[in-house]
Amino acid sequence: MSETTRPTDGPHQQLGDESFMSAADLRGYMDKVTLAKMNEAVEAMDRARHAKEELAKTLSQPIDLTPTKLQEITETLLIKLRAAAERGENEIMVMRFPNTLCSDHGRAVNNGDASWTDTLTGRPRQAYELWRDHLRAAGYGLSAMIVEWPNGMPGDVGMFLTWGK
Repeated sequence: MSETTRPTDGPHQQLGDESFMSAADLRGYMDKVTLAKMNEAVEAMDRARHAKEELAKTLSQPIDLTPTKLQEITETLLIKLRAAAERGENEIMVMRFPNTLCSDHGRAVNNGDASWTDTLTGRPRQAYELWRDHLRAAGYGLSAMIVEWPNGMPGDVGMFLTWGK
């Protein structure tokens, strides 16, 4: 048997100048790669879940609507409204939040229930009240819809400021 075709000791065989893994070694390597990818995916899902929980915690706490804060909100909103109007749009999403900030986890929003605003808590509730108290009289509308469906279940809610037809 020549040097290039003779089996060597250990899991690898030498064929010419190249080293080949056995089929079992290759399957083991593939299993390790698959496991590593699955671990990364689980870690990413955990980080996303934690970030969503932190966001919900933050948004559940109302902010102090001082005159300065209201002015800041108004200026930011005007910039976004003008940009949307220049693009020919007639709505913008003004807030996106986890459905846990609705007392019914978004059921009324998903069903188009006219009383969906009654389910809002925290900052989403404040956003609704700002619209109700300041923007509705100026002709703006407010709507909401489920904008994310993880695993086929209602997820985040989007709140939209609308105008025109």
